[in-house]
Order: sequence, then structure tokens, then C-alpha cells
Amino acid sequence: MYKIIGNDGKSYGPATAAQIMEWIAEGRVESRTAVLYEGSTEWTFLGLLPEFASKFSGGPPIIAPNKIGAMSARSTNSFANAGLICGIVSCICCCGCPFNILGLIFSIIALAQINTQVEKQDGWGIATIGLICSAASLVFSFGLWFFEILNSPANIILHLSSF
Repeated sequence: MYKIIGNDGKSYGPATAAQIMEWIAEGRVESRTAVLYEGSTEWTFLGLLPEFASKFSGGPPIIAPNKIGAMSARSTNSFANAGLICGIVSCICCCGCPFNILGLIFSIIALAQINTQVEKQDGWGIATIGLICSAASLVFSFGLWFFEILNSPANIILHLSSF
């Protein structure tokens, strides 16, 4: 008995060898069709199975069977993108708050999600850069605020009363 993944990405089967032979004759499957045969734990290509290899012209498939699981594209974490954008805006535009705080929050959420999800996502580097930019902008903003207070002691009461 066999299970296959069709060109539409859906799983079909269990199917007998005779049914697979019919599907080959009808052109519904090809040598690069992913197949899981009974008793196996890993997917392979139909053209690599000896019972079906002779039914295909042109030889075995080009892609190695252990690459089947890697064929799905990984997505980039959207919080990582948001953290990077907020971090860059807070550094370049001197906007500081709220962009540096948002950049920190988004980047931390992205790193937590990337490290804990079963299906790994890309974006670790993006989130790290966003975190660094946001943190640098936050430190710079606090430094400017502290420097302003030190340079004008008369305004300390005004600054503290604004909180």
C-alpha cells in the first residue's frame, strides 16, 4: 500500500501498486511524485522505488529523496519585520518614542516565537537587528533627556511635574 502527494499538494491513498500503475499510465503521477510506502517512515520519490522505476522514461528524479521535507518554504516572522522597521525609524528619524519601545516589543515577541514554534520561521537576524536598533535609540533618548535635565536645573521641576 502506498500514499502519494499529488501535484495539488493533497495526500492520496492508501493505494495499491496496481492503482499506482494506472495513475502512471494516465499521467496523473510522475517520477518526482512523493510517495510513502507501507512500513516506511520517510517519504521518497515514486521513480526511486524499484517496482515503478522502469515505468518512467528518463531515469530517476534529480532531487534527492531526503530533500522532500525541505521543499516547503519557510516564512519570515512578521513581528521580526515590524521590529526592524520600528528600530530603523527610531534611529534614523530621531522619533524615539514610541518607535523604539514598539521595536523592542516586536523584536522580543519575534525572537520568542521563532525559538518556540514547531515549524521554524526565518527572521532571527532581522529581529536581532531590530532589537539592537531599538535599544540603541532608547538608550540615546534617555541620555538626551538626562543631559537636558543636567544642563538646565531650573527645568527639573518642570520635567518632574510632567510625570
